[in-house]
Formats: sequence, C-alpha cells, structure tokens
Amino acid sequence: MMTVRAINGCSIIRTATTGGGPPVSLFRHRIQRLRATHLREFSKLALGYPLLRSSRRFLGQNTGGDAPSCSYSIHNLVDSVSEELESIRRRKGSRIRVRASVKVKLTSYGEVLEDKLVNQELEAGLLLEFKKDPDRVLLAVAHRPDGKKNWMVFDQNGVTCSIKPQQITYIVPGVYNFDHTELTGFLHRAQDNLDPQLLEFAWIELLEKNKPVTPEELAEMIYGRSDPLESYCAHFLLSKDEIYFSVLESKGSRSIYAPRRTEQVDELLRRQRVKEAEEREFQEFILLLKSAKKAPSHAKPPKSSWLADDQVRDKIGSLEAYAIDAWASTDQRKLAGMILKSMGLQKTAVSALNLLIDIGYFPVHVNLDLLKLNLPTHHSEAIVEAAEALLSESSDLDVVRRIDLTHLKVYAIDVDEADELDDALSATRLQDGRIKIWIHVADPARYVTPGSKVDREARRRGTSVFLPTATYPMFPEKLAMEGMSLRQGEICNAVSVSVVLRSDGSIAEYSVENSIIRPTYMLTYESAAELLHLNLEEEAELRLLSEAAFLRSQWRHEQGAVDTTTLETRIKVVNPEDPEPLINLYVENQAEPAMRLVFEMMILCGEVVATFGSQHNIPLPYRGQPQSNIDVSAFAHLPEGPVRTSSIVKVMRAAEMNFRCPVRHGVLGIPGYVQFTSPIRRYMDLTAHYQIKAFLRGGDNFPFSAGELEGIAASVNIQNRVVRKLCNSGLRYWVIEFLRRQPKGKKYTALILRFVKDRIASLLLVEVGFQATAWVSEGKQVGDEVEVRVEEAHPRDDLILLKEAL
Repeated sequence: MMTVRAINGCSIIRTATTGGGPPVSLFRHRIQRLRATHLREFSKLALGYPLLRSSRRFLGQNTGGDAPSCSYSIHNLVDSVSEELESIRRRKGSRIRVRASVKVKLTSYGEVLEDKLVNQELEAGLLLEFKKDPDRVLLAVAHRPDGKKNWMVFDQNGVTCSIKPQQITYIVPGVYNFDHTELTGFLHRAQDNLDPQLLEFAWIELLEKNKPVTPEELAEMIYGRSDPLESYCAHFLLSKDEIYFSVLESKGSRSIYAPRRTEQVDELLRRQRVKEAEEREFQEFILLLKSAKKAPSHAKPPKSSWLADDQVRDKIGSLEAYAIDAWASTDQRKLAGMILKSMGLQKTAVSALNLLIDIGYFPVHVNLDLLKLNLPTHHSEAIVEAAEALLSESSDLDVVRRIDLTHLKVYAIDVDEADELDDALSATRLQDGRIKIWIHVADPARYVTPGSKVDREARRRGTSVFLPTATYPMFPEKLAMEGMSLRQGEICNAVSVSVVLRSDGSIAEYSVENSIIRPTYMLTYESAAELLHLNLEEEAELRLLSEAAFLRSQWRHEQGAVDTTTLETRIKVVNPEDPEPLINLYVENQAEPAMRLVFEMMILCGEVVATFGSQHNIPLPYRGQPQSNIDVSAFAHLPEGPVRTSSIVKVMRAAEMNFRCPVRHGVLGIPGYVQFTSPIRRYMDLTAHYQIKAFLRGGDNFPFSAGELEGIAASVNIQNRVVRKLCNSGLRYWVIEFLRRQPKGKKYTALILRFVKDRIASLLLVEVGFQATAWVSEGKQVGDEVEVRVEEAHPRDDLILLKEAL
C-alpha cells in the first residue's frame, strides 16, 4: 500500500502560476515523483525507448482533475514500469557496454554527475543569469559573441553589456530565441513562484532519501514540472538558500545541491532568527531616527533617551564615531554606514554629523574637536568623593609656619568669567621710598599630596580647559572653588612671594612663605582699569602696583626683553545648546594698564621662585627661552603692538626647560623663570608648589627628583598641546560664527601684519582680534590699515572669506 506524508497539513507541491491549474494533491505528487524517478532511470539506461515516450505523453497531460482520466490504474503503471526496468537489466545490450567505457564521476551519495554537470553551449537567444558584481545577479538574453570568449547580452534593466563565461551562474534550460523585451514579464512571473518555504518541504523529503538535487529536479519536485520558468525558480531558490541546501558539486553554470544535516539546519535557523530579530530592531531604530528628525526642535527626544537602551546606544555611538572619524572597529563603521544608507544619506562624516544634529542628539554647535580628542569633561564619582573627603578631613601641615597677612589690602584681578581665583596682589611703600609687593598664590598643596588619587587625576588632565562654551577644571569643582580658590572677604591659605624693588625695578629683597590672607577686592580687568584711571586716594595700593609694574617693564627691556603684547579675543557663549546662542565677544589689548600690571607681577613672581629654587638647589620646572639674535631695532619701523609683535614672534625660538637650575628667559629679559601662579589650573605649577613647600617645611626631601619632574613634564606638555589646539579651534569657531551673524556689508578695520604671497596679506581684524587672509590693493604696506567686508563665514568648515572694501 502506498503511503503519503503531509507537512503541516499542506501539500508539498504548488502549481506554477503559468500552468493555470489548481494545486496538485499530495497523492498525485507521490505518483508524479515515482514517475519522475523511473523516467530518470530510463533516460540513463535506455534513452528513446517507446514506453518512456508514451508514459511522458500520458502523465504530462494529466493535470486537470483530482484523479487521472485514463484506463490505467496506479498499480498497472507501477507494474509496467517495473517490468520495463527488469527487461532492461536482463538485456544489458551494446548501449550499456558503450556507456561503461565513458568516464563517470560519483558523489558520496552514489549519484552519477557526468550528465548533470554538462554545460549548455552558449548561443544567441539563450536565457541566462550572470553575476554583475559581487552583490548582484541579473537575468539576461545572449545576443552575440564579443571576441573569442565573451558575449554581449541584453540584461533585465535594458542595458547591453559584455560578460565573461565565468560570470554566468545559470542557463535556463529549454529556452531558445528568447525575446529580451519579455525579461520583465518573466521575472514577475518567477517572483510569484518564489516561496522559500517550499525548500523546507523538499529538504525533508531529500534528507530522508539522502539524495542530492539539481534545479530542474527540484522544479519537478516542488512545482510538478521542469519547464523553463519553474527550473529558473528552483535554481533561484537553491542559489539564494543559506539554510537547507549546500552546493555539492559545481561546474561552470551547472550545480548540484545536497540537503544539509539536521543539526546544521537547526543551527542555521537559530542564526537566521537572531539575524531577523536584529533586522527588526534595526528597522525600529531607523523609524525612531526618522520620527525624531521630523519632530520640531522642542519635541525632539533628549540625548539621555538615546543612551538608555544598550542597543540604541550602540547604534547612536556608531554614528557619533563616524561623525568624528574615530570608529573603534570595522563593524562599528559598517553599522554606521548601514544606518546612513537606510536613511538615504551619503556615507560621510558630514552626513552622520548632520543626522545627529537633526535628531537633537547633538546641538547645532557641537564641538567636534572636543569629541575627537576625547578629553575628560567630568570627574568620576570616585574622584569627587575623594576631593570632598579632602575638604572635610585634611589637616594643614603648615599651620604653624603661616605668616598672618590678613592686614594687607589684597586685589584679585582676573577675567569676569573666572571661576577659580589662584592669585592676588598687595603693595605698600616702605619708609625708604621703595615699593614692597606681595604676590599671593592659592595653596592647593594644602589639600592635595603627590601621588594621591586626586593628584593623579590632576596630572592626567594636565590643565583646566577653558572654552567659550564651558570650563572643565583640573580639580573637582567643589574642591577648587570652596577649598583652594581665593575668596573675597574670607580667610584663605596662600603661598606669598614678597619682593622689594629698587628704584630701577630690579629685585632688592625677596621671600617665599606660607601665609593666610583675606582678599579685599575681586576685580575684572575692566574695573581695575577704571580704578586706575580714577586715581582714587583710597586705592593708593593699586596705584603702587601699577607703578611697580612700570618699573619692572622698564628694567626687563633694559635686560633685552622683547615686547610681545597683542590683541587677545575672549568669547563667552551663553546657552550653547541653543541653535542661536548668545555670543559675548571681548577684545583685550595686552598693553592696557590693568593687563600690563598683572602680566608684570606674574613674571616677577616667576623670577623670584626661580631665584629661590636656584639658591636652595630645589629641582623645579625652570622655563627659559633663548633669544635668537633678535635685533629689535630692525622692527622699529613697524607700529608698536600687534604688527611689530607678529613680526618678532616669527623669528623667536621655542621655549626650553631645565629641572635642575634656572635657564635665562631672553624674551622676558630675566635670568630664570618658573610658572607658579596658577596651581589650581596648571599641573606643572602645582609640582613647583610641592617642591617649594617641601623645602619650607624644613627639609630637602623633595617629592620629585629632577628626572621625575622631566618625565612628568613630558606627559603633561603633550596634554597641554592638545588642550591648546582645542582652545584655539574653539575660539576660532565662535569668532567665525560671530562674524557670520553680523549684518551683510559691515566693514571692519584690519591691520596688515605681513604678506603671505603677492598681494595676499595676513590681516588682524581689530574689532574682533581675529587673523585671516585677504587680497589687498596695490600700494598697501605692512602696518597699514584697510577696510574689509566678510563675504562668507562657515564655522563648521573653518572658512572665512574677506574682501577689501575699496
């Protein structure tokens, strides 16, 4: 009795849409399969026998009803086939002997591959499939030979091209003189039959019998016929299948496929499910991006929402890495590329950046350099906790050695946005007429010790970062503001450097001591300048400081100092997250009295510390700068200030450091110099404090040897250069953005600093303290003023185009 097996209650077979008939029943399919099997046996052994031809005609017409309309029963058919096979085996005629002499190839399944792998000769009008590129296969019609081996074809897109034989992946059997204009229709009909689920049914049947299959055999099995359309559909399903079948043998455009083992299929299906889940998740993310992109500014998701889910965070992270050219792996880069492609965008860093801005993840004016350099912008919880513990628990080791200077009037002068104040000034006139000055410097070493957790973090950062949009302090904010910083009207710890000046501005006496002070005034440069201008009697100490600064400036120039004062731009951006934030721009002239005052006092402090360190053999970061045969008189024809400074700076040599003894600082005109006045902001200043305070405590057991200081300076200076680059690019970005917003046609006064090439000059825009290049008219010279207009300003591209207003 013949048995049949159903899968999920469905027939294995579907009739092709071109057949026009209803689905063939499972029972009928089993007979057809039996027929096909025996007919293949006939074709191998007795090609052309009458029974084969008559059976093919009989069974081939039987497609209309539920039961065959013929006089033969199923059993009669099987009996006839069996008898014919037995007759053939008995005869073993000459044809068998002829085939025995032919070389055949067997698979591990015992199948003969010789005939199955024979490629059809290519000729005009054949329907074929070829590989256009590694990711694309196309259907085409052979047109004519192109050279010895290649062929010209018409592809499904209406394009004529030349292909190589090895590009052909399949020749559709049974098709001759195919009209290439019907390719689209053929593809549409094939598409209707491409049901991958049919492969699973066929796989189960073939796996049970341990049999391989050709596309044509699969077509007969799953469609009930091996006509061209069905054969091509079966080939397409097999060639695209990654689950049930693998290529057993391949030759040219012919392939034989074998069913995979059950455990392989299970594993591949598991991977497929994972892949499908990932694809669904990916598409959901793309929808989320599109939704956020369309939303108005006020309704866009907050940045935190993109970081809440691990999967979303990874995808956003890939876009962020792509935007700054800093992907961590090829997979991350590939993921970002897929996202951009799915969003219909080009695979560029600019596209990724604009997308992140459009969805509200990045603000319009995001600082890309800050992201690229990966500088820390926040302190970890562990560092913050350690810093707060120092505020509540640490004791002052220098309490008995501090001198009380709270009776002095103390001026702290800095920019108005300064958050941490680490230096202040006092002055008095002695009975002999000389001026005594105190430079009070904040004492962070009162809290932090070398090698501690907070100290190591400060060393890693190297410096505080001051950007137009934010400040990222070297120390946690609470420790820097409440403990270390000098605060108006409060008792503060300090290291005070006192100096008595001679009438010519040279140093007569000096001292370096731990102290306590009470800052009297917190002044901006503008308010200090105003007080100096008013010349108030009650602010006599401020006038003394200005007088001392003048004496020092004269003395240094007599020692060969070079004036490098110029214009300096400061920008403070309010609400930088807004698309159009408020930009406050200030231009400071370093030659102004208040700035000159502070500048001279800082240099004086550095000279005293260098002298003190040299006298007591203290390893310190001594900083020097050789003068490279600068003949200042050669620049006397240039206007003082930015123009002359720009020319002199071009010929100056780089600074150098020594950690054992002072190095002359020729540009400043002093015998030695140590940066000491910003220990809250600069780590190398802090190392100088560690060393000096160790000596003041009564010993020569310094925290760092000269060699150790050199190693620290090497790493810190690398970080400082990175920060300096970041600060310069940030300042430049916002100056260009400031100029972009100004009224079109507005004129700016510019100084010609030098000529770059022909009439292209380097200009300094006086109103904004910004340098740029522009063409200037004939006859203009270095130092001349010209008027210019801003033609174009694009901060993201670092582009500024100026044109002389003639």
